[in-house]
This record gives sequence, structure tokens and C-alpha cells, in this order.
Amino acid sequence: MGGIGMFDRPELSEARQLIESQGLRFEPQFDDLVGLFDNGQLVACGARAGYVLKMLAIAPSHQGTDALGELVTQLIQSAMAAGHDTAFVFILPQNVASFEALNFRLLVTCAQAALLEHGPGLPAYLAGHAFQITPGHNGAVVINGNPFTNGHLYLVEQAAKQVDRLYLFVVREDRSVFPFAVRFRLAQEATAHLRNVTVLDTSRYAVSAGTFPAYFLKRLDDAALVQMQMDVSLFAERIAPCFHVACRFVGQEPLCRTTAAYNQIMAEVLAAHAIKWIELPRLEATGLPISATQVRKAFAENDAETLQRLVPPATFRFLQSPPARAIAERLRTEGA
Repeated sequence: MGGIGMFDRPELSEARQLIESQGLRFEPQFDDLVGLFDNGQLVACGARAGYVLKMLAIAPSHQGTDALGELVTQLIQSAMAAGHDTAFVFILPQNVASFEALNFRLLVTCAQAALLEHGPGLPAYLAGHAFQITPGHNGAVVINGNPFTNGHLYLVEQAAKQVDRLYLFVVREDRSVFPFAVRFRLAQEATAHLRNVTVLDTSRYAVSAGTFPAYFLKRLDDAALVQMQMDVSLFAERIAPCFHVACRFVGQEPLCRTTAAYNQIMAEVLAAHAIKWIELPRLEATGLPISATQVRKAFAENDAETLQRLVPPATFRFLQSPPARAIAERLRTEGA
């Protein structure tokens, strides 16, 4: 076997050809692309985007060799050098055993895909929150909170009345206008009066369209469906049992078709795991369901009167503070 190393951009066409020859979709967004060569011929390649390994392709002549192990080792080293202690890989279910042999841990699988991780990962996340776990008839709400609105607060308050403890999970992935640290703090401050509510972050365990690689699925709408199924299955199989979650609460979604579809899939998957799915009516203001989109629009327009009707005091105080000015400018420039 020849050498292994990072690709230069001019060599991308060769990697793309190999990736597509294996029935995968080439995705140009990545941090590193690794190639394995034999006598100057590219025989395997793989990429890393953040903590996600993707587009792992091996020529038929080198399948069954140590090519996969060499690629994965290089990419994990690259991920660690970039500050990631855990790496994810999304693969076809029939390839799970090959990655388990490389010390990957299976997180969740469905008919079209499987998600595995390498590193401390989920066990470390759960162990880190062990002191916050209490037995009982518990519930969960998962939000992005971009930012935290009166609609979020209403959902949490109504849900908290129905359970012993409510876990409010805030999506950690930083792909929103409001940074995770802000979203998390506002959720904590806005719900501080609810003694049976615990605010937690999702770590890496809310699978998102931003991290879910669609390269091995034939159509992008297939990818969206699989992402939703895996997200809910991961919660139902790995998160809910640990936190004694017996029910998950959502708000009705009359505006966004994608979120409405996600809620429907959630209802079906949770039912299969004996977890109750409870849909609550959305709180309205000015005749419309309150949404974070409304809040961002009013914030960008410096409409303080509207903001006071849409957000709790903790959020309003932040929106009026100097640290929020850069976010407002970004919204005015890029849109809500």
C-alpha cells in the first residue's frame, strides 16, 4: 500500500470520481479530505466536516483490506487536532460491523442509515448529567430557542404542570442567529421560577440537517426524512430512558410544513417506544402563533413594543443590551 495524506484542491476531481463510483454523493463542504494511494493510484478516500466523517469510499480492489482503518485513523487524528474529542459517522446499516471493529459505538440505526461515534461521546454526556437525573414521571421539551419567546415559556409552563420533572433540552449546535450560550442562558433565566424544570444542552445528540450528510441517499428529501427518524429514535432509545422521560411535549405547528412533518414522525416513533407524545396549542399574540421568526423580525426593526408582547423579561433585557447589537445588525444585513 502506498501513502495516505490530505488532498490539494486541484486533486478533487479524482476523489469525486471515486466517491461517486461507489454510489455516494460528493459534498464539497468539508474541512479535510484524505486519500490513500497504491502505486500512485487513488484507491480510497474520506472526508471530515467538523466532527463528522463522511464520503468514505474504497475502490473494489482494496475492499476487505486495512484501507478503511487507515482512512478512519487519519480522519480521527484530524478531528482531534481540530479540538473534537468525539467523531460521528453516518453509514449504511450493512457497514456497522466494520466500524464497530474500529472502536465505533452504534448510537442509532434505521432502514436507510446508521449513526456511530468514536470517543467518549454519549456515555460521557450522560455521566456528566447524572447528578441532574431524578426518577419519576418525567417529561421533555426540545427547543432551539432562537431566541426564547413567550411561546416557548408557555409550552414549558404547561408541560411542567403534567410531570414530576421537565427536562428542557436546548439544541447546542451553533448554526442559529443567537449563539448557543445566549440561547441556553435565556432559557435558564426565563424558566427559573419553575422549580421542577431542568435546562440541559443536547450536546451532539440532536441530529440536524447541518451535520447529517446526505451523500449516500439518493434524494435530498430522503435525507430529511431519515434525519427526522434518526433524531427521534436517538432521543427515544438513548436519552429518554436515562432521564426517565415518559412523555415529550411539542407545540402545534400551523406555519412550518417541515416542523409539522417532524412532529408527525415524532408521534409515530415515540409511540413505538412507549413514550407519550403530547401536542399543546401554541400561544398567540396579535392573532398569530408566537414564533422566534416574529421576534427576530421585530428585533431587527427595533420594535420594542412588539418585542415586549412576544418575549419574557429575560429575553427582552438581553435584546436591549449592548451585546445584542451585533446580532441585530446581522439580522438587518442577512434577514431574520
